[in-house]
Amino acid sequence: MVKSKKRKIPKTESASSVTRAFHELRELIVRGNLPPGAWIVESEIASRLGLSRTPIRSALQWLHRDGYVVEHKGNRKARIVVAPLTREDARELYTIVGHLEVLAATMITTFPQSQRAKLAEELAALNAELNDIARQRPVDPRRVFDIDKAFHARIIAAGAGQRLAALHNSMRPQMERYWRLYASSIISELHESVSEHKEIVRAIRKGDAAAVQKALDRNWSSGFERISRLIEIFGERGSW
Repeated sequence: MVKSKKRKIPKTESASSVTRAFHELRELIVRGNLPPGAWIVESEIASRLGLSRTPIRSALQWLHRDGYVVEHKGNRKARIVVAPLTREDARELYTIVGHLEVLAATMITTFPQSQRAKLAEELAALNAELNDIARQRPVDPRRVFDIDKAFHARIIAAGAGQRLAALHNSMRPQMERYWRLYASSIISELHESVSEHKEIVRAIRKGDAAAVQKALDRNWSSGFERISRLIEIFGERGSW
């Protein structure tokens, strides 16, 4: 009997499979399809994504480095689980993402006045949409999430360089896990976010770096406090 040779996967194909596995797994985690604390079974994930276990294993190592999954050591053996949502984790994420956005916005204050004015108009238009939604009943939390995300993403796109944008893109989805899970309970405080956004727009329009930092710090610290209160009410998710 002649043994068939095992096909070697080209490096480019392997890298592509790992990247695909990483992005699809991250999306499942961010959207809550793999909830906080859920065990990750390589064979099940491989079957779900239509990939072999090898790229899944590599993608999990990548996700572990980025904080989306953690190793949970039980009585018999360690397991990879989706990272829990906790108050302290939220504090760290909101602080980091907020500081990254401050760096980008500070760069924007050095732009010519006409360029800042154009960006300010775009941000004001997004914030006006949020304000309109805040007055509606019922409020669609997914629409609120999309507009709020677009507001902050516009600041990063305008002011962040390649490295800063890469750091932001790595951290932001982790924070989105909290927003998606607790968003429906934040709607009653949406008017506060609108007010905070107005201060950010005003500071960018003026080109005032100190005011930009103050406004963004207020927005992100208040955002954490809103999430923190909800975590206290509804509990942390996926903790042991």
